[in-house]
Amino acid sequence: MDTGRVTRRIQVVDLSPLGYEEGLRLQEAWVKGRRSGEIPDRLLLTEHPPVVTLGRSTNPANLLVSIDELRAQGVGVHEVGRGGDVTYHGPGQLVGYPILDLHPVPGGRDRRDLHTYLRDLEEVLIRALADWGIESWREPGRTGVWTRRGKVAALGVRVSSGWITSHGFALNVTTPPEAFRSIIPCGIQDAPVASLATLLPVPPSRPEVLVRIIEHFAFVFEASMEMLEVPPPA
Repeated sequence: MDTGRVTRRIQVVDLSPLGYEEGLRLQEAWVKGRRSGEIPDRLLLTEHPPVVTLGRSTNPANLLVSIDELRAQGVGVHEVGRGGDVTYHGPGQLVGYPILDLHPVPGGRDRRDLHTYLRDLEEVLIRALADWGIESWREPGRTGVWTRRGKVAALGVRVSSGWITSHGFALNVTTPPEAFRSIIPCGIQDAPVASLATLLPVPPSRPEVLVRIIEHFAFVFEASMEMLEVPPPA
């Protein structure tokens, strides 16, 4: 899939479901490979089993039950190196982890700005939601994508040395609202959680969502996207 203006090549890997720890290890390996130039930019798309992740800015008060209680319910808990507060991943979400080198490429713009990178990720999601007639927007001073029913997508990223990105975004497709009842998502008390299932009479299928995300990622990041088959981690 190409845009009219192509300045970079991104390999797309769809691995679902994928354990959260396996996803972390895969990202770490790809960040090293991208930094060394062994691999091109990549976008990992996946869905995780239920897991609560604690970012670098997590306020313990935003975890409404104990870690032991979560684990007793079959929910994993992980402290991670991304920015942001506490969030949830689980069935019904499309999670995207871009492994990108933000240095300028021939013909492209310099993307070495964290806030611009976050706005670009939000733009991908806003454009994709518009394809289903869903009006969505950014909230000033906050990260993520909002709709009339609440926050539909969360972002939490990491930019390591060499301007290589990891972690990314989570779009709620059919995620039930009660999945978030054990936390205050992203530490925002006044923002209910929405999903495509709560915004549309019939939510799109996962393959449909993948196609839209990939198309708009190509446009926003001026990229040629190619699917790459990668065996699941052992």
